[in-house]
Amino acid sequence: MDTKLILPSRISSLSKLDRFLKQPRFASSRFFLFVDENTYSHCLPLLISKVAALESAEFFEVPVGEEAKSIEVAAQLWGALLESGADCNSVIVNLGGGCVSDLGGFVASAFKRGVPVVNVPTTLVGMVDAAIGGKTAVNLDHVKNAVGYFHPAAAVCVEPAFLDSLPDEELVAGFFEMVKTVLLSDAASFEALAEAVGQEGRVSLDLIKRHLNDCVAFKQAVVKTDPYEHSVRRMLNLGHTFGHGIESYLLECGTPVSHGVAVGIGMACALYLSVKKVGLDASLLERYVAMLRKMVDVPPFSLRDTEGILHYMRQDKKNRDGLILCVLIQELGLPVIDVSVDENEVRDALLSLHKL
Repeated sequence: MDTKLILPSRISSLSKLDRFLKQPRFASSRFFLFVDENTYSHCLPLLISKVAALESAEFFEVPVGEEAKSIEVAAQLWGALLESGADCNSVIVNLGGGCVSDLGGFVASAFKRGVPVVNVPTTLVGMVDAAIGGKTAVNLDHVKNAVGYFHPAAAVCVEPAFLDSLPDEELVAGFFEMVKTVLLSDAASFEALAEAVGQEGRVSLDLIKRHLNDCVAFKQAVVKTDPYEHSVRRMLNLGHTFGHGIESYLLECGTPVSHGVAVGIGMACALYLSVKKVGLDASLLERYVAMLRKMVDVPPFSLRDTEGILHYMRQDKKNRDGLILCVLIQELGLPVIDVSVDENEVRDALLSLHKL
């Protein structure tokens, strides 16, 4: 099923979503909204006021953040859907960031052998990455996205107004997913984003909104070309092999960082190895690290830390035949997928972060 991508234009994205949900195909559907504490308070009122089709939707509140992404929470939601009389015509609407869309998509993919899902991302990470592409997953034993399915959404509605309520740290997290996109696609946009980061580590919301549609459209185009990640779509994992390992390890240590920040640090490692292994110009690594350090307090990893991160990187779902595989880039817009990286190279990249 093709995903309807609803982007802002002269007409509000939410108004377009209302029209979409009033199509005859949904005439007999009941809508079930998944929200967390934050989106219930800050986003649900706007959604209901603009999308009349959801006025009578039943909503379920899930935990905030990665705590939501567990088999236990999914099972609770399946039970709640059964108690509410949900059937195979029901539609799950995910209002939230990447954790809500990952969980909601996972629940929808298995309930009644699969029911439609609509993603309404409310974070920048969700808008430019997590809500698009049909990947759904929950975590298992601290391993990111260990259990999941491909279950493309019927629609993804990107409404920039939701960004206005985000704290700075959420914008920073999503900003690195935008940077990932432009590293893969557009040298001019990378320079614009890098130069826009002030000494205080902030980037303007107006600039983010100007680049939003292009980043969303780029991911959608890649996904459409390779929906099940057999080839070209793998480039979207730039920074994620390191990032997921860093994210899982720091969560275990009780010093968690957001997914976007972990990917931001992971991209520095990937760019470092890109210089070493595929000939990337070192000046790009230097510009990237300068931007990263303005925005993030990069932890100085010890040798012991590298072993903990490696433990999780070995379990990354992108690995093949026991090899750790990374996406590297030869130059802006020219990624190299499935590059085998040995464990000493991983250690070198992590230990070199504080020297860059």
